[in-house]
Amino acid sequence: MRARQPIPAAVQLRSVACRYSGRRPLRAVPHVVIRRRKHGIGSSPERSASRLARLEAALFVAREPLSTRRLAQLASLSDATEARTLVGELIRQLDRRNSSFIVERVAGGYQLLTRPKFAPWLRKIAPAAQEVRLSQPALETLAVVAYRQPVGRAEIEAIRGVQCGELLRQLMDRDLLRIVGRSDELGRPLLYGTTRRFLHMNGLGSLDDLPHAAKLRKDQTSRKLGVAE
Repeated sequence: MRARQPIPAAVQLRSVACRYSGRRPLRAVPHVVIRRRKHGIGSSPERSASRLARLEAALFVAREPLSTRRLAQLASLSDATEARTLVGELIRQLDRRNSSFIVERVAGGYQLLTRPKFAPWLRKIAPAAQEVRLSQPALETLAVVAYRQPVGRAEIEAIRGVQCGELLRQLMDRDLLRIVGRSDELGRPLLYGTTRRFLHMNGLGSLDDLPHAAKLRKDQTSRKLGVAE
C-alpha cells in the first residue's frame, strides 16, 4: 500500500510557480423504479455491502488511480454512476471508523491511500517508492508547461530565457509532458501539455489543484487580453 507522503517534486513545483507569476407520464414510473434498484437504492443491505466490499478490494490491489468506469468493470458494478456513489459511501465509512486509509481523487481517478499522519512511521517499515528526481531547469520547464498549457516551445523559451528543446524531449521521455496539438500560428508549432503521470506524481486530482492555479490563470488571461492589473 502506497503511503500518502509529501512529494519533493510537488513542493519544488509550488516554489517555481510562485515565481512565474416538466412532468413525466405515469408509464415512466416503472423505469425509475428499475433504475433505483439497478444502483442499489432498492436492493438488500447484503447485496449493497457485497458491492461496496468488491469496490474496496479493487481499490486496495490497484497500483494506480482508477476511473469510475474502470472501478465498475473490476467490481462488477452496473456502471460508473454506481461506482461513484459507492466511492462516496466508502469514504464516509472510512471516516466513521477512523480507518488508517482514505480514498482520494488523484489524476482523474480514485486511489486508496494511507492517511498522511502515518507517513513518518511507514517510511521506517516500508521501502520508499521510487522518486522522480528532476534538475532545476527541467523542473522550471515543467512548471511553465503545467501552468500555461497548451503552450508552444517559443513561449516556454521566452519565459525561461533559454533554449528548452532538449528538456522538453527529456520530460516527454519520462511521460511527464506530451504533445497536445498544434498552434494556429505561422508554421503550426507543436503545443505541449502535462500527462496523467504528472498529476499522479504530484498527488493532484486535476490541474485545478496546482498551487496558486486560479491566480496564475487569471493573471495569464489578463495579459493575453491586455488588461492592466
